[in-house]
Amino acid sequence: MMTKMTKSVLAAAAMATALGGFAAPAFAQRDPAYAAARAAGQVGEKMDGYLGIVGAATPALRGIVNDINIKRRAVYSERAKATNATIEEYALTAGCQAILATTPGEKYQAPDGSWQTRTAAPPLRDPRCP
Repeated sequence: MMTKMTKSVLAAAAMATALGGFAAPAFAQRDPAYAAARAAGQVGEKMDGYLGIVGAATPALRGIVNDINIKRRAVYSERAKATNATIEEYALTAGCQAILATTPGEKYQAPDGSWQTRTAAPPLRDPRCP
């Protein structure tokens, strides 16, 4: 039996898919500083749908991550409202998709909270991921 949260998360996933995936990385990828930080393994995708700093944080890196996360939260808020989900439910779904979309060499957060480097194998994902 599906819970209300499960239905909301699945609805959010369906909406994200219908809208061409989640949009958060699309605007971030236009920023060369973000692309460089991602390629260097300084930032990674977190399970909660937000970008995280891997290792030492510099003011410039914090600025990049904060800017992207503010934009992601705005997208999540809008889309969560449209799908009758909470921001947290929508963000989790987006995090699941972002982690799945990582490519070998990129960093992501595993369900135990540790930072992992993506290999050719599927990433470790939260069991709540659709």
